[in-house]
Amino acid sequence: MVDQLLVNQNRTMIDKFSEVKVESPSDMIIRQIRSLISSGELKPGDKLPPERRLAEKFGVGRSQVRDAIKKLEFYGILKTHPQSGSVVSGIGIVALEGLITDVLQIEEHDFRSLVETRILLEKQTASLAAQRRTDDDIVHLTNALRAYEDKTKRGEPAVEEDLLFHIKIAEVGKNNVLKSLMMIITPDIVVNFNKYKVCNDSNVNKSLKEHQAILDHIVNQDPVKAAMAMELHLRDVLEFSKSMKSE
Repeated sequence: MVDQLLVNQNRTMIDKFSEVKVESPSDMIIRQIRSLISSGELKPGDKLPPERRLAEKFGVGRSQVRDAIKKLEFYGILKTHPQSGSVVSGIGIVALEGLITDVLQIEEHDFRSLVETRILLEKQTASLAAQRRTDDDIVHLTNALRAYEDKTKRGEPAVEEDLLFHIKIAEVGKNNVLKSLMMIITPDIVVNFNKYKVCNDSNVNKSLKEHQAILDHIVNQDPVKAAMAMELHLRDVLEFSKSMKSE
């Protein structure tokens, strides 16, 4: 009885603690920009230094700086202009505080949410691609699929080639918003695919056939079948994500 009481006390005590989360470099960059804007040191219209100089200053890679900027740009906190770089938008400080909190929470999402979002986006991009594709688009899609196939036949990991094929479909759909959303979630998808080993040798042939089916429906300009083929292709990943959620 005493032992059980001690066990219960220990459980109560452990519940007072929470998991320690290690911030990613992009988190830290976002927090620094938030602090500078909140303090007034960065004002609406102020231009950020080039990515290269920011990367050197932060002591990180340019890709990590780019990831932070893309997320801040997506939420309207920064605006990036071709040839002139990124500037602070005119958003209010109160709104800014809430938005940056949301941006940082992107790093804490679960794999299932990521996959669910991807399926919603990709069914639509496949449908639009089937409606809007050109002959040149088909050439580019075919080349992207062959690059994935060649890599897998050599027995090499082809996660990036896989996702590039999907991004190419978004480009063919000619909807820049959908493409931008894909570009935002793609880096996190790559990380999670590698972390959970979603892609392996046993399903490569199946994936190739599913990719080919999607391409065939786009070639035939059948948006309904293209969307259905995309959903079928991502079904295994969705089921895997559900198992991760329950563990």
